[in-house]
Amino acid sequence: MTDLERLVHRIVDNVLASDPARLGRPVTLAELRDTIVPYRANRRALELETSEDYELVLLRFCAGEGDFARMQDREIGKEFADELQSANPDLGLLRRHEKAAVNLDDSALQRVVTRDPHHSFAPRPAVTTKEAGPKRRTKSPQDAKPTSPTKCLRCRDELPRGRVVNFCPHCGYDVRKGQCPQCNAELEPAWRHCIICGHALNGA
Repeated sequence: MTDLERLVHRIVDNVLASDPARLGRPVTLAELRDTIVPYRANRRALELETSEDYELVLLRFCAGEGDFARMQDREIGKEFADELQSANPDLGLLRRHEKAAVNLDDSALQRVVTRDPHHSFAPRPAVTTKEAGPKRRTKSPQDAKPTSPTKCLRCRDELPRGRVVNFCPHCGYDVRKGQCPQCNAELEPAWRHCIICGHALNGA
């Protein structure tokens, strides 16, 4: 996964956790940088060493790289794209245009996020009566085979496979609990946020 794709993941994760409808609305550069995906809170997940690295990826995102987003003011978008062609891009452009609005492209964001089998971008639309096929027998809880978690519920790092794992080797969390580290609610291994308290299960 590229730096830009990791940024897309974090934007989607954080917006869905706070206000899913926001994905369909323009946001300002200041909102992206300071509220939706601030560097200090997301540094580990983004795997970026410095704030300058972060601002460069954000500049690429706002310049339209990957078609994930586009500036409402096309002149500003062109200014960003032109600046990226220089050997030493002026990252101060992000602050000078922090009130400029960015349109997020839902379909482009979804293409990247849904490559991750553990991530759900948005609820699937309900199937209408006409679309629904013949009823199938649904599996009862007794039919389902127990599965071992593949990721730590606290830091989201991969857990060793093919062996009994009681504690996460990365952060020490007791994976036997299957509970939210914040409120102790019961969780599913694939979840990224607690459904009770909203706690982010990503180690950010």
